[in-house]
Amino acid sequence: MKKVLIAGSALLLGLAACRSKTKTEQTVAGPPVGTFAYDQVFLQNHHKDVVVLRDGDAQALVLPAYQGRVMTSTADGKTSYGWINYDLIRSGKLLPHMNAFGGEDRFWMGPEGGQYAIFFKKGDAFTGDNWQTPAPIDSEPFTLVTSNERSARFSRNFQLTNYAGTAFNVGLEREVRLLSRPELAQLLEIPSADGLKMVGVQSNNTLINRGQEAWTPDKGLLSVWILGMFNASPRTTVIVPFRKGSGAVINDSYFGKVPVDRLVLKDTVAYFKADAKLRSKIGVSPDGAKNWLGSYDPATQTLTLVTYTFDPANRQYVNSMWEQQKNPYGGDVVNSYNDGPMKPGQPQMGQFYELETSSPAAALAPGNRLIHTHTTMHIQGSEAQLAPIAQRLLGASLPAIQQVFSQ
Repeated sequence: MKKVLIAGSALLLGLAACRSKTKTEQTVAGPPVGTFAYDQVFLQNHHKDVVVLRDGDAQALVLPAYQGRVMTSTADGKTSYGWINYDLIRSGKLLPHMNAFGGEDRFWMGPEGGQYAIFFKKGDAFTGDNWQTPAPIDSEPFTLVTSNERSARFSRNFQLTNYAGTAFNVGLEREVRLLSRPELAQLLEIPSADGLKMVGVQSNNTLINRGQEAWTPDKGLLSVWILGMFNASPRTTVIVPFRKGSGAVINDSYFGKVPVDRLVLKDTVAYFKADAKLRSKIGVSPDGAKNWLGSYDPATQTLTLVTYTFDPANRQYVNSMWEQQKNPYGGDVVNSYNDGPMKPGQPQMGQFYELETSSPAAALAPGNRLIHTHTTMHIQGSEAQLAPIAQRLLGASLPAIQQVFSQ
């Protein structure tokens, strides 16, 4: 069976309601489009419960209505990093199959496809017409428990039934934190953050078995899946460091093989073009994954970094391929998606790319928990300041990142 999308970008359904930031979004009066201030005003005009996290210029916008999603953030008080689907939000409507509201840290769950899928009903063919994102992780709100200027905590309980007919009583606890500059400096392994504009948002996502029976591999397991949607630009490059494994650790077969002018493997680093011009995706298996990935936009001199909880000894990750799978626990740990038209001449979801991480499969006894922590950082600075950070954490020099697709 042909391999189909497993990314959080999912199907490009309802494309007429989806587009990126354009000049048509600009109001007659108010902050200019593309700025954090514009996005804050826009979201507050459509949702009264927007949580604003703030530490000086570093800020983030979080929406309980969209599962405690981090919609966007800023390091300098001006630049807005998260891709937002203005038209869909403005419409006030819900689309079939999936609602791509955007956001740079959104909570999802796996597996998407396969014999233990939670996006397909038992017995249905694995086709787009049958594919449906579960409402609790798509269109229903999370409960805001507490919030202040630095953090917000959410909770939600719901039921899911997978393709095999297994029922899950799920509990979720989600905390979103705005990291302080000392915390960011420690994570980035730099002695000082002087001269850098930085913002870091960390989500701690706890999956709980609220039922009376254990979750076991033979009946299907769940996972935490965090996806970030960021504004693409013509020269944005995703950098994914990897370990050399016993086989191919980079999977680029989701929509057909990624062209060689868009994916370059150099020793232990994968470079992936993130210009929103071609629908494509890569993933890294547990054999090759490291706990850092990122992107660089030379136009704005912004280095984006993602780190997450990862135990290389744990090799069980849910498989989301749309097929009856030979190995339902042979899925990817990290992924990156670049948006583009489904077919030439067709519209696309938007001008964005994604950085994604997943937890291991959650084999939980009643009352037990799995925690997956996902941290997104944006650093603006000179090339001299950013180069050692990129080299140390991503294993790639800044000149190599900028030149890899210019040859």
